[in-house]
Amino acid sequence: MSRTTRLSSSLLRAAAVTGVAALTLTACGSGSGSGSSGSGSGEVKVGLITKTDTNPFFVKMKEGAEKAAKENGVQLSTAAGKFDGDNAGQVTAIENMVAAGVKGILITPSDSKAIVPAVAKARAKGVLVIALDTPTEPESAVDALFATDNLKAGELIGEYAKAAMKGKTAKIAALDLAPGVSVGVQRHNGFLKGFGATEKDVACAQDTGGDQSKGQTAMENCLQKEPGINVVYTINEPAALGAYTALKAKGREKDVLIVSVDGGCTGTQAVKDGKIAATSQQYPLKMAAEGVKAVVTYAKDGKKASGYTDTGVTLITDKAQDGVTSKDTAYGLDNCWG
Repeated sequence: MSRTTRLSSSLLRAAAVTGVAALTLTACGSGSGSGSSGSGSGEVKVGLITKTDTNPFFVKMKEGAEKAAKENGVQLSTAAGKFDGDNAGQVTAIENMVAAGVKGILITPSDSKAIVPAVAKARAKGVLVIALDTPTEPESAVDALFATDNLKAGELIGEYAKAAMKGKTAKIAALDLAPGVSVGVQRHNGFLKGFGATEKDVACAQDTGGDQSKGQTAMENCLQKEPGINVVYTINEPAALGAYTALKAKGREKDVLIVSVDGGCTGTQAVKDGKIAATSQQYPLKMAAEGVKAVVTYAKDGKKASGYTDTGVTLITDKAQDGVTSKDTAYGLDNCWG
């Protein structure tokens, strides 16, 4: 897939003339949608850049930002990468938003390291930059981080899976995100820690990009490599549902334990339906809303948000295990991605 072409400096200067033009260029520059919560030229401008605009997690995050922008009377522009890992698209979006005069940028980095130079340039121009969900590397590259403790999210489903296996020997498949992406690494490592396992205990590991079709292919590959797999860790629920589809095709959906992370409404419903045993629910709407409020505070009194704010995680399952704290799917569906 082609990378996003950077706009020329002269075009960027022209784009900054009006808010509407800037929003249009933001959309074109990163393959995203865009929105505004107002039209006054004196309004505070906030930018939201997500990894993609198709993943339900980021759709919900955008909804949270839009609602918070409306409530706080600020103008919101949005952008997203063309695919998970599109660092070039996110860099272009940052440049466009800075040119448009945003006071703050909220971003879920596709590449935690490669995005840092662009973030540094934005901060040098007085823009508050807050990472949502995924920390940069180093974490101090941004002003603040609002996110789930992804290591803890992984630990919760690892502890659950261990308890649910009730002493049976586990043959683990890990359906991961992509190499070097911090959120994926943390969830994976957390699962192993919670399960009391090491990399040597993983019979098959495949990257999925968090995509359902890729999750299905990854599960098919793992079943070919090790037909006896009985525990499946997945980076998110689309990957989990892909794994379920592959297992069902082999008649294995009843005897393989699938656990996941995210806790979206569709994923929580899949837990209720018995397709996924448990998921660690996180709250992207809250991440975005708190991020918008932080930019508003900065615009009003110059006070910058700093450090890490844990936005919470809850284990969701209808098959509770002794010694593992959890909530049922009724709670999960009431709070999915809230």
